[in-house]
Amino acid sequence: MAFLFKKSRKKSTRLFYATDIHGSERTYRKFLNAGKFYEANVLVMGGDITGKLLIPIIKDKNGNFRATLQGTTEHFAAEAELSGLLERLGILGFYHKTMEEDEFLALQENPAEVDKLFQELARERLASWVDLAETRLAGTGIRCFVTGGNDDDPFVLEAIQREATQSFFACEDMVVDIDEDHKMISLGFSTPTPWKTPREVNDGVLWDMIVERVKSVSDMGRCIFNFHDPPNDSTLDTCPELDWSTDPPQPIVKAGQVVMHGAGSKSVRKAIETYQPMLGLHGHIHESQAVAKIGRTTCVNPGSEYGEGVLRGCLVNISEGQVEGYQMTRG
Repeated sequence: MAFLFKKSRKKSTRLFYATDIHGSERTYRKFLNAGKFYEANVLVMGGDITGKLLIPIIKDKNGNFRATLQGTTEHFAAEAELSGLLERLGILGFYHKTMEEDEFLALQENPAEVDKLFQELARERLASWVDLAETRLAGTGIRCFVTGGNDDDPFVLEAIQREATQSFFACEDMVVDIDEDHKMISLGFSTPTPWKTPREVNDGVLWDMIVERVKSVSDMGRCIFNFHDPPNDSTLDTCPELDWSTDPPQPIVKAGQVVMHGAGSKSVRKAIETYQPMLGLHGHIHESQAVAKIGRTTCVNPGSEYGEGVLRGCLVNISEGQVEGYQMTRG
């Protein structure tokens, strides 16, 4: 007698995605802890991982310290009193360097040396993050994939491109296996912004980059696009429209209302519409937390609140080319 059995489904892969943490120590640690907390198999960080500012902590001749943070100069009687300041800088993702007054004045006169110091500190933090991931995720089976974004300098990103790691993997400009069934393509570039960030290209160049990488994937139905730039006019890219002629750029206001628009990439949208991957992971526009369907593709932007030490993310369950469910998180 023949027996009929329903084909058993493979176990789902649970992916946790976050992006745009801009050097924040607290949010990065939360990101690493998310694997165990949410029982995720895979962690994906979608870009803009380096900080934005370097804060000098100046040691006066009398032994006191001072630092200017967000327009306010704070004074400290001894180095032991700096702990609170350093914690705040870590949350904000800022770098810091303690220096004598003479060194500070010399740096002010040499922008090239300031840039060099900034890059050294940024690389140092990223290298420490690789070490931390390797330590915390060791033996868990959780794999952590990290790419850069448009704000991340290529020289600084070299710090995460380490060989022979067990848990932390730089995936920029690569096709990687998420599990035995699904692949992921990662691109950190964006289309031009008013701030002229390190990794910007026009939409035509971005399209060519996408097409070249798609050639390595045989089944787009089981592919994830981890593209830092969100698809244009998708609700994942809604933000104030800016006047690029002002310094700094200012929101455009009409009839007393801030004008909103879609600032994402037309090429990313075209690629999703053309290739219909299973899932799109995006960021770049911090204030535009959203989930959108473009054809069969589920696209997510979890948004970012890194400056408050808050980690926004999205949990996604995938199995056999299908998004079985998703949930936005904040914590």
